[in-house]
Formats: sequence, C-alpha cells, structure tokens
Amino acid sequence: MSNEIETRAYERNQSATFRKTAEQFGGLSNMAPGYPLIVNSIEFLTSEALYQACRFPHRPEVQKIIIEQRSPMTAKMKSKLYRNDSRPDWLDVRIKIMRWCLQMKLIQHWEKFSQLLLSTGKQPIVEDSRKDDFWGAKSQTSKVLVGKNVLGRLLMGLREDIELGNRLESVAPLEIPNFLLFNERILPVNSSNSEELDSSELKTDHPKQSTSSSCPLFEFAGIQPPIKEEKNNKK
Repeated sequence: MSNEIETRAYERNQSATFRKTAEQFGGLSNMAPGYPLIVNSIEFLTSEALYQACRFPHRPEVQKIIIEQRSPMTAKMKSKLYRNDSRPDWLDVRIKIMRWCLQMKLIQHWEKFSQLLLSTGKQPIVEDSRKDDFWGAKSQTSKVLVGKNVLGRLLMGLREDIELGNRLESVAPLEIPNFLLFNERILPVNSSNSEELDSSELKTDHPKQSTSSSCPLFEFAGIQPPIKEEKNNKK
C-alpha cells in the first residue's frame, strides 16, 4: 500500500472544476450554501462548519463558536484561532473526517447533491485552489492544474458509488477515538430520517442535539489507506 498521495496534473478544460460557490459546480465546495446538515440534532449551515468542528472534540466551547458562525469562511477563520489545539491525531484522521462530512452532505441532500455529482460526467472533479494543492490543485499554467486534489478525489469516489446504483442508505460514525460533538458520541444517520433541509430553516444561535445508522466507508478513489500525510496543519 502506498503511504503517500500522488500529485496529479489536470487539464482545466477537461475537468469539472470549482472555486466559487456560484459557479456551475460550486455546490461541490464545502463552502456552498444550500446544503445545511443536522448531526446529533446540532444544526450546521455547511459541511465546512461540520468539518472544522470535528477538529475539536475536546473543546466543545470551540465547536460552539464554529457552529454559530453564519458564514462558512468565518467558521473556518474561527477554527484557525485554535488550530494549535486541534485533536492530536488530526493529520491522521482528517481525510476520513472529510469523507464522512461529504457522506453526510450526500445522505441529507440525496437528490440535489447526487444530481450535481452526476452532472460532472466522467470528468475529473478538481477543486481549483489558489494556494491549497493538498485538498485541491493549483494553476501551473492557464490550462493545467497540479495538486493532490484529495477533496476532488473523494467526490469522485462518491460519484462512482452513485453511478453503480449504490444509494447511500446510512452513514455510521467514524471508528476513531473521541468522535464527539459537545462531549456526546456522534450518532449514525440513515436516509429514512434525513429529510432535505433548507438553510433558511436553521437557527444556529443556540446549537441543539440528531438521530439517525451504519454503512461501510466507500473506497477512497485512487488512494489506498492508511495514508501518511505530510506534517502540516493545513485546512
């Protein structure tokens, strides 16, 4: 098994790229509005806020600060203030957590998100980033993006499952230590109690607590776990 994620080059005009949330494939971004989530009855406006909150299972007060933000970018910026106190195994588990967040986005917005993923066709999905070539890829030239593109490859893994007719029926909590929200174990979510939500229905001033069941993680497209990552605390 490979211990490293290879860097790849992507031709921009032959890829489904996203940078701004208003673009054609902008809904693939964790920053995209219109995909609110409920986990343990806690309301999240975006998958970005959920991902950032998972950084701090030992700091429920920081989770609360992140969740209360009305903007996904502000949630990310608030998380940065405490980044030195991220869970100690963050670099070892962050890809698993990102994949879980994407699964939560899919199961709670099946019709909308699955159709968006399928609309990318057979093209590589690439996060077009100015400076992050781990989760995305950066411009090498006006026509070529280069990076590990981990987020894009996770999204391609979801797309492949949908193409195979594997509807996501349930999402289990990750089997990692201290997978918690507000000191409570994260509960499974299943499709029967995951209604599609509208962002306008959510109120995040006072985070509450959701229920929901179990499903093996799909294989990470093009990457064989376990993955040993370079020691930096990006994203």
